[in-house]
Amino acid sequence: MSRWSRNLSGVTAVVALASTLAVGGPPGASSAETGRLRDYLVFYPGGGHDRAVAAIGAAGGTATATEPRLGYVAARGPGDRFVERLAASGAVAGVSSDRAIGFAASAPALPASAAVSALAATGPHVLRGPGTGGAGHAADTASRAGHAGLVAQPASRTGRAAQPASRTGRAAPAAEPLASRQWDMKMIGATATGSHATAPGSRKVLVGVIDTGIDGKHPDIAPNFDRALSRNFVTDRPKDSAGATLDGPCEFTGCKDPVDWDDDGHGTHVASTIASPVNGLGVAGVAPGVTLVNLRAGQDSGLFFLKPSLDALTYAADAGIDVVNMSYYIDPWLFNCRANPADSKAEQLEQRGVITGMQRALDYARKRGVTLISALGNESTDLGRPRTDTESPDYPADAQRTRRIDNSCLNVPAESKGVISVAALGPSKRKAYYSDYGVEQTDLAAPGGDELDGRGIDETRTILAAAPERALRAQGLISRDGRPTSPSVIRDCHGGTCAYYQYLAGTSMAAPHATGVAAILISRFGKPGKGGVTMPPADVQRLLYATASKRSCPSPRRFVYRTGGAGDAQTCEGTRDRNGFYGRGIVDAARAATVKP
Repeated sequence: MSRWSRNLSGVTAVVALASTLAVGGPPGASSAETGRLRDYLVFYPGGGHDRAVAAIGAAGGTATATEPRLGYVAARGPGDRFVERLAASGAVAGVSSDRAIGFAASAPALPASAAVSALAATGPHVLRGPGTGGAGHAADTASRAGHAGLVAQPASRTGRAAQPASRTGRAAPAAEPLASRQWDMKMIGATATGSHATAPGSRKVLVGVIDTGIDGKHPDIAPNFDRALSRNFVTDRPKDSAGATLDGPCEFTGCKDPVDWDDDGHGTHVASTIASPVNGLGVAGVAPGVTLVNLRAGQDSGLFFLKPSLDALTYAADAGIDVVNMSYYIDPWLFNCRANPADSKAEQLEQRGVITGMQRALDYARKRGVTLISALGNESTDLGRPRTDTESPDYPADAQRTRRIDNSCLNVPAESKGVISVAALGPSKRKAYYSDYGVEQTDLAAPGGDELDGRGIDETRTILAAAPERALRAQGLISRDGRPTSPSVIRDCHGGTCAYYQYLAGTSMAAPHATGVAAILISRFGKPGKGGVTMPPADVQRLLYATASKRSCPSPRRFVYRTGGAGDAQTCEGTRDRNGFYGRGIVDAARAATVKP
């Protein structure tokens, strides 16, 4: 059975809660016995709640809360021995220690040799590396289903404002000022004369962005942002468990950011691609008429803990959210293996917990009408034949090691059951060099950007979307007087209002294109329901596949990217109807706007 279609319902385990509490044990207790008190999620089999609570107490821990929707007990216990005792209990399905688990997808990691040679050929450029706010640290553009890498910056031009356009769909709206830079929208027909004119999307459709947050005050997002429905499921953590800087100083009392705040910029970029409005400023998203809801699960640092992801998915289900975008993966393991002999027993339990916990939350959401869309990943890896994982565990810092893996190991949520996973394309429609692939794992393809898709390096081949002014200033990308200091940033002004936009690349940028198309379909065919409208995810998926533009594997199937990296040679398998590079095809907003049910 393939990793994509594997039945996970029988697998049980637990996953880590989002915070580690540095609390000592009772006087005289050994560190091996007590360690530091930590929070855990203890999953139990159906009907096993009371027995699980008893087992937690017998192991020396304390049950602190219960989540019946996903079948787990939150507990606090003293270290590894507590975990081992719980794991041995027949009353507990599984348990995993607290870890930070996730990075948003970010800029693709370009091998240094290729970057140097390309820059030498094309002239001086500014390079953006990890930590500069690109694509969200991980599932978007870089190697770890998202982590940031080297990207050359293009020349900057300030866009000229256009007249405000109609969002009703009854008259062809004018193109937005920066529309000429949106090659991605032209590729899928999400333009003023394409899907925007006939099916811009309904405000009743709620799109959840599970990410680092959304800058809800951004002028090119605010008209479509629902602050009342938005939630922040994370608390900023200035330091990690080893005392190193994680999120940095807290900006607000209690280290809890408002629901319209995004210090990273990744979530704002994703949200803009989905649904920036047609308002005569900057860019327009795929579905400029739908409503954006911030479901923040990512830290300021770009890390994604498991518990906030579970909370975001269950909230989406209960609040009537129609579709969610997940441009990240759950760490600390890039690949989660249930029984890898290279891992300790505790590590195996933790990875089982990631797989099981997310699957329960995804199932809960999908059964309640939430269509699930994810970035595929940015490791240039054939997910049907993974061999090594050099990225894990990636928390705390410098804990990574090289381990052998196989096809039983999963990237979560991209390879979780019921999730539509999206590969990234460059402007020529070739699969981006960094994008993961696999005939069983790739469901759809969409523009994600590829600065190498042509001669030299050119970041205008990546994706332009909204960026928070605050985050850009923190990164030194905007001067005191508001001018961009890097050609990766564009400023557009109209009627005394200025907004900022940034070029980013990755599968994190590809997924929101598919999410926007899903929102168009739900706008057209959804029925009245909780939150406004509802549409069975199976129907949304069917129409996404039916409207996608089929594309065959390249010829020859073994495609060589010539970046100078080890993953240059990538082989596409499958047929025109479904293959490892394009899945069922390239998402098509224009077809979605006109297709018959």
